[in-house]
Amino acid sequence: MRSAAAELAHRLARNAEAACRHYLPSGRREGRYWLVGDVADSPGRSLFVRLSGADHGKGAAGKWSDAATGEHGDLLDLIAASRRCTSLRETLAEARTFLSLPQPEPGDLTLRDPAPRGSPEAARRLWAIAKPIRGTLAEAYLHDRGLADVANYGSLRFHPRCWYRPNQDDAPGTREAWPALVAATRDHAGTLTGIQRTWLDPAGSGKAPIATPRRAMGDLLGNGVWFGRPDAVMIAGEGIETILSLRQILPTMPMVAALSANHLAALALFAGLRRLYLARDDDQAGHAAVATLRSRAHAIGIEAPTIVAVLGDFNDDLRQLGRDALAEGVRGQLAPEDTARFLCVKGRDPG
Repeated sequence: MRSAAAELAHRLARNAEAACRHYLPSGRREGRYWLVGDVADSPGRSLFVRLSGADHGKGAAGKWSDAATGEHGDLLDLIAASRRCTSLRETLAEARTFLSLPQPEPGDLTLRDPAPRGSPEAARRLWAIAKPIRGTLAEAYLHDRGLADVANYGSLRFHPRCWYRPNQDDAPGTREAWPALVAATRDHAGTLTGIQRTWLDPAGSGKAPIATPRRAMGDLLGNGVWFGRPDAVMIAGEGIETILSLRQILPTMPMVAALSANHLAALALFAGLRRLYLARDDDQAGHAAVATLRSRAHAIGIEAPTIVAVLGDFNDDLRQLGRDALAEGVRGQLAPEDTARFLCVKGRDPG
């Protein structure tokens, strides 16, 4: 027997073009696909929805993918992102409204079994109910770190009340739900494998006052938070803020944040990767991770030059020295052809 979610996804797929015209009106049909910029209905052609096809599996109607961010899913996922639904129940209610179906009676909801704690499935479910960060506390938090244009990054979302399990280092009575920046980890094929949560202070003063304001769950080994699609030339580093700082001056270069030194050392390398810049954190763990990943890359013929910050942290360089100084510091550490192609300095578009 189909779950309520599966049944609604199937009905939406049979009405895929109507759903696209309703939720993504800025797009247009081209052949068997609906093309639009992103889940927020921006103009463009990055996101495509299959309008016809099989009922399930590869090539199924209603499946969508965003070539810029690697996000993909079915039309229920699209509705959740488009309407910023904060729960599965809210998403299903919106789908029923669109399909002109009656809402279930109280107590008549078919609920899925709980996902194993910390599993990729639990991560996928939390990601599905998180919403785009535009206009949220997560966007404000990143702006305070000197990071602009973050609302366009499909790897980042926001949850207004994300559950937090206090541990022995937390003060008695620590609350169990905080706003959170949610980042998706994916493999290089674009499959969501896990998430990282950064809990935030509701008052807007940075991270939440808890013992472990950052936690990850799911399958992180070999994967990371991607900004741009994997390509022949790219940058890998540990933290999201490190990578986003570099994106301020290299906005079109693909990058990945592995989220820790150990995960950076284990980052999966893929066919077609030619030059992998390693953004090194200036501590013992950072040096060791870069050395390990460089050795692995060299062993299969991938160039792996290291780039380092003036102050030891690229976000410190951005905030304390400024964007132009950050660009000048990085310029001399890139291959000349990559400087011409990717570096964006003040008053000039990327070359």
